[in-house]
Amino acid sequence: MAIESDVLVIGGGLAGASAAIEAARGGASARLVTHKENTLRNASGLIDVLGYHGSDEPIVEPFEAIPDLPDHHPYRKVGVDAVRESLALFDEITEGLYEGGHTETNALSPTYGGRVKPTSRYPKSAAAGLASRAEDTLLVGFETVTTFDAPLSAERLDSSVPFEVRGVTIPFPGEFRADARITRLARALDADELLDRENRTGTREALAERVSEHLGDAKRIGFPAILGDEEHREVRETLEDELGVPVFEVPMGPPSLPGMRLEDRLYEALETEGVRVESGNPVVGYTADEGRITAVSVDRGRREIPYHADQFVLATGGLVGKGIDSTREGVFEPVFDCHVPQPEERYEWFHDEAFDDQPYARFGVAVDDDLRPLDPEGDPEFSNLRAAGAVLGGYDMAREKSASGVSLSTGQVAGRNANEDLQ
Repeated sequence: MAIESDVLVIGGGLAGASAAIEAARGGASARLVTHKENTLRNASGLIDVLGYHGSDEPIVEPFEAIPDLPDHHPYRKVGVDAVRESLALFDEITEGLYEGGHTETNALSPTYGGRVKPTSRYPKSAAAGLASRAEDTLLVGFETVTTFDAPLSAERLDSSVPFEVRGVTIPFPGEFRADARITRLARALDADELLDRENRTGTREALAERVSEHLGDAKRIGFPAILGDEEHREVRETLEDELGVPVFEVPMGPPSLPGMRLEDRLYEALETEGVRVESGNPVVGYTADEGRITAVSVDRGRREIPYHADQFVLATGGLVGKGIDSTREGVFEPVFDCHVPQPEERYEWFHDEAFDDQPYARFGVAVDDDLRPLDPEGDPEFSNLRAAGAVLGGYDMAREKSASGVSLSTGQVAGRNANEDLQ
């Protein structure tokens, strides 16, 4: 049995989804295969383009800063216009879920660690909490959600913003296990589960009652990002009606409800565009002929099934997603064994100081202007393979705050170029 498509995308995150959607919109039959759950559910849900470059001061206008980046940076490969176009596609797909598309200026969003982060797009659920709104703020944490220390976050924020921030920790309403997952708490708010059947008191109303005792002069209230999943808009609206002030979510680490909501929207878009999606089975090999990939082998149970395509896009992630891996002998790309530039001496991979500009943070495949991975001599590894997202080298996504923007823009360009090259 062989599977065939025009464009095969390997990887199910922002880059892979963008590539598959763009290829399908161009008329190609597109298929996306992904082994593990993508990293969106571990991400904050914020969409960063470029937050920092060359200093500790956040960038105000990210598009103006892109031309100053090194030539090997992924943004320089695709160009500023492509970054704008990818955000326009993102805005279309996530309409009603995100804000920020009205301006090219970065917003400053509070984080659960008590910092502010420059970002280009932010969930609508976080909009009321932007630091540009100089309104006194109450942060509310829950005893069972130990990843968000509201008093500590408030203390840190209060020292860096021009408004008062207070924090309080309260019990989550209802009887839940001490180790209850945040998804369980979100479902309780989704369903507005009854806590007092006699008085018909639901979880949302009970939460508002507990918070109201601490409101004081606060003009807005921030919660960890667990205010519902499928009904998150209704949950916020109910709390705002009960409390009389705007309510917002503070983006969190894993598991991230905003990340899961974004994942749902992206995969709805893939279905709408007719992209066939398969998950849970790894790509374990490939065949090539005269410098072109002819098929990849997908491990389905105990059988390796060939997936044929004319064009391929590699969007498997970076060091975190295992799209780039390493041993004591070196750093490598595990699917196609694409070349990963790296110092020969292992001790040159890193600097001693933890917060230094670390060389390993830029490890990834090098690509040409068409996003085709290059071999050690600087020639394309394969004429019909492109790479996108965190598998690319030449940039430090964590330091720059550029991960989402690079994934969106290189994914869209890779999908478009693949579609244009169909024979």
